[in-house]
Amino acid sequence: MKKILVPTDFSVQAENALKVAAQLAKKYHCDIYLLHVLEIPLHTVDPLTTYNNLPEAVYFMKLAHKQFEELKAKDYLKNLTVHEKVEFQDLFKSVFHVCKKEQIDLIVMGSNGENGLMEMLIGSNTEKVVRTSETPVLVVKKEHPQFNPKHFVFASDFRDEAKKPFGKALGFATIFGAKMHLLMVNTPQNFITTSESQTRMQDFIKNFNFLNYSLHVHNEVTIEKGIMHFAQSIKADLIGMSTHGRQGISHFFNGSVSEDLVNHAKRPVMTFKI
Repeated sequence: MKKILVPTDFSVQAENALKVAAQLAKKYHCDIYLLHVLEIPLHTVDPLTTYNNLPEAVYFMKLAHKQFEELKAKDYLKNLTVHEKVEFQDLFKSVFHVCKKEQIDLIVMGSNGENGLMEMLIGSNTEKVVRTSETPVLVVKKEHPQFNPKHFVFASDFRDEAKKPFGKALGFATIFGAKMHLLMVNTPQNFITTSESQTRMQDFIKNFNFLNYSLHVHNEVTIEKGIMHFAQSIKADLIGMSTHGRQGISHFFNGSVSEDLVNHAKRPVMTFKI
């Protein structure tokens, strides 16, 4: 891990994400890329006019630069390499563009606690980032004076398509020095026996060279509740799950796990695309 992207609207929530990114950057010697999006309506722009010649764009660029300078002066960013990025596309396209151009290893995004994603981080754009990003996304809910995840829950149905995202999650668990708690949630609509669940999980894990893990089967009314209740029971530091690019967030047992888990889980959530 060498490059971390932090989308920011300069809100408290976005700064909480930046503080976590700063801790990771110091510990693992990463560069931070701060991204601010200026969504100037395209219909107001003459096709022959570039953004650099647009008065509104120039004004907001200068304002963003001033806010960047104030952020970069913060003590928690001292001795870190921080790059400024301003994009004029929507959030989803901007994140995709910067990740591809700069070969970003991790996106860290802030959210408004249990009340959903905040301002620029709300709605269809964020859902697209989380759902389709090829780069892992870490969603942070609050300020973490010490972000040092040691108990990492990875929830899945443990079918073959989950092996790629699990491999990515395993890489981060190794970097963090975290124990992985592999979790399979059984629901009434998609129920299999405990022995069948354990056999599937053991078959899934056998080809991965990793020993610091445990296997868990949890019965619950919904997958979302099962993940959150289990994470609470072991005091997990981080929840990981796979995402499916076409159909929404984290498809387990042939069903959808709502984006409410990303928005409302009290713990940080990390997503990995299938």
